Amino acid sequence: MASSKREQAHIERLLVATLTEACETAKAEIVGFEWLTHEVDYSDFPSSLRVIWVFDTQANKEQALASGQGERMIELTAIALKDADVLVSPVSAHVHFDSEEQCQRANGGNWQQRLARPRRKV
Repeated sequence: MASSKREQAHIERLLVATLTEACETAKAEIVGFEWLTHEVDYSDFPSSLRVIWVFDTQANKEQALASGQGERMIELTAIALKDADVLVSPVSAHVHFDSEEQCQRANGGNWQQRLARPRRKV
């Protein structure tokens, strides 16, 4: 658990920087991948950390996962977390995949609402 606001801000900056690198790598390698985000509750860090990889369409998401590119995204996440000195195991439990298409269908394109929905505890 991060003990102070200053420490939390430091961790957040590291996460943003390292996950941005992972995102840019994935955009160059994986068809249909568009962006990623992360969520964390610092009162339950690092177990509450979630990294969400977002595709343009559900079909592209499914194709990427079926072809093994989900493992590549997990690997990129693991590298980013290691570079940010965030230790979680298994990394795959903290990685989720979604699509713009599904957000549009289920939440009218409102990502804030979609990301706020309850998740299972990691």
